[in-house]
Amino acid sequence: MHVPDGFIDAPVSATTAVVAAGAVAVSLRGARRELGNERAAPLAGLVAAFVFAVQMLNFPVAGGTSGHLLGGALAAVLVGPCTGVLCVSVVLLMQAVLFADGGLTALGVNITCMALVTTVVAYALFRGLVKALPRTRRSVTAASFVAALVSVPASALAFTLIYAIGGTTDVAIGKVATAMVGVHLLIGLGEAVITTLTVGAVLSVRPDLVYGARGLGQRLKLRVNGELVDAPEPEPSHAPSHAPATARSPRGVWIAGLVASLVLAGGVSFYASGYPDGLEKVAADHGIDEKAEEHHAADSPLADYGVKDVENARLSGGLAGVIGVGATVVAGTGVFLVVRRRRAGDGTDASSPTDAHANARTNNDTSV
Repeated sequence: MHVPDGFIDAPVSATTAVVAAGAVAVSLRGARRELGNERAAPLAGLVAAFVFAVQMLNFPVAGGTSGHLLGGALAAVLVGPCTGVLCVSVVLLMQAVLFADGGLTALGVNITCMALVTTVVAYALFRGLVKALPRTRRSVTAASFVAALVSVPASALAFTLIYAIGGTTDVAIGKVATAMVGVHLLIGLGEAVITTLTVGAVLSVRPDLVYGARGLGQRLKLRVNGELVDAPEPEPSHAPSHAPATARSPRGVWIAGLVASLVLAGGVSFYASGYPDGLEKVAADHGIDEKAEEHHAADSPLADYGVKDVENARLSGGLAGVIGVGATVVAGTGVFLVVRRRRAGDGTDASSPTDAHANARTNNDTSV
């Protein structure tokens, strides 16, 4: 659902750029809290690279249309909503600059619709469902499914509203809204399946790495006077831990995720559907694309996800995918390392996200 240049007029494009910049700024501050330890930045960078890879895998839906992962729900559940906005924003920036996918003047529109709206809608719905459902891993995966499903048509509706305000062609917005939401509801089913499978896979091996699963552990019950009551929280121990660092290292998950991303982008993407995606199909059917402009990076060596001058289509697309994954994981990890270091520099560092309150109590005790 990458919006090209020329769909939205200059004033509205500029306004959405301001909105997107504000969202990124707020997310940078929020990500400082979500990136709770030194290992979180590489994991967040990996999530960005994985989203990039899976976005290359267009899957067919009804009527000669295809869809692909947007990734807001997946990123929000895995690494947190603010970090999720940044993950998808990094992906969109890489795609626009390196691969001529999504207009440069429309970058604000794309970040607003595909990063901000999807992540906010998905995570708000996810948190509400998790609170209402039993505190189990199945609840996390079920909530992920629903959140991902709803986030895609919500993004489509957001684009329709933006087009109603600043569209460059005169079209029947009601028909566009119906077509956009309808086809993206189908695409949302694919998004929900991908999100659920990915979240479930990480939960099965390292549930402690899933941001959306924090705090879901069952409280110990004690029987008092014939009634079951919650056991009191244990006092945090301030003694240094002697557990081996490798016991909690996410290195295995990181390597597996990177390999999966490279395989998907470098090999599986060759078999992706060649049908136009939901926005392209609706734009062609309703005349939205009449004033579409050629991408400013159309002559890029990696434009259209192929390496220039490499004649073999499979090799060209595979190399482009591998380069994209590498560039995204480096850029994403770099951004999150900077955010993490600024957190530490502000004196708000904590050994882990769940230890923040314990560390605060420790500091208060030692200052007395």
